Amino acid sequence: MARITIEDCTERVPNRFHLVQMASVRTKQLKKGARALVQTEDNKEVVIALREIAAGYILPDYPELSATER
Repeated sequence: MARITIEDCTERVPNRFHLVQMASVRTKQLKKGARALVQTEDNKEVVIALREIAAGYILPDYPELSATER
């Protein structure tokens, strides 16, 4: 089992605070029964969430950018 690092995730989400928020939201979704988008290998939900972010399955949502583009 390969370790997941913050550096793996910051390639996709450069802002570490936004990364924490994304991982928190996704972890809560997984705990409520959402289907994992990566192979779980009996990992905890937070590890699964970080793996999904690192793999690019969970993308950052920047609502302030979309609002200014309108």
